[in-house]
Amino acid sequence: MILVRLASLGGDMKGIRQVRLPHEREWQLQEAKNRLSQVVDSALRDGPQTITLRGKPAAVVVSFEEFKRLTQPQTSLSEFFKASPLYDLDLDLSRSPDFSRDVDM
Repeated sequence: MILVRLASLGGDMKGIRQVRLPHEREWQLQEAKNRLSQVVDSALRDGPQTITLRGKPAAVVVSFEEFKRLTQPQTSLSEFFKASPLYDLDLDLSRSPDFSRDVDM
């Protein structure tokens, strides 16, 4: 939010009010519900849009392309395992030939 002093009311605090500019990226939940198309358009054009609940950030609206970029793994699964500190360890991964135990039912 931007604080704007209203010139007609002089210099006291009564002349200050909050004004939402179209390029701002934070929306109150009720306003976001009422203007969902504009929130989505802003997310596509300007980037992530924060939705607040009781004055605190609660959710973010992002474009689908941004969502994919953020959730896509940076490396392949095989590269991830090769980078593991356990990669060079000689682990015994064989299963025990023992039978399972009996359970009374």
